[in-house]
Amino acid sequence: MEIVIILIPIALILTGLAFWAFFWSVNSGQFDDLDSPAHSILYDDDEDMIPDDAKVDKKDVKSNND
Repeated sequence: MEIVIILIPIALILTGLAFWAFFWSVNSGQFDDLDSPAHSILYDDDEDMIPDDAKVDKKDVKSNND
């Protein structure tokens, strides 16, 4: 039973640290934009990796869709 005297303060300190970390992350904007990182994988950023003979002019693609 004497171990409870040590474990309860340790548990309270760890709980306090967890609350502090959570509120710090909320106040610093960590949870402001949760969707953009998931959608950024869909954007085409590998233009320099496409060979020159395989590139399609964006004007041609737009005129074909009309």
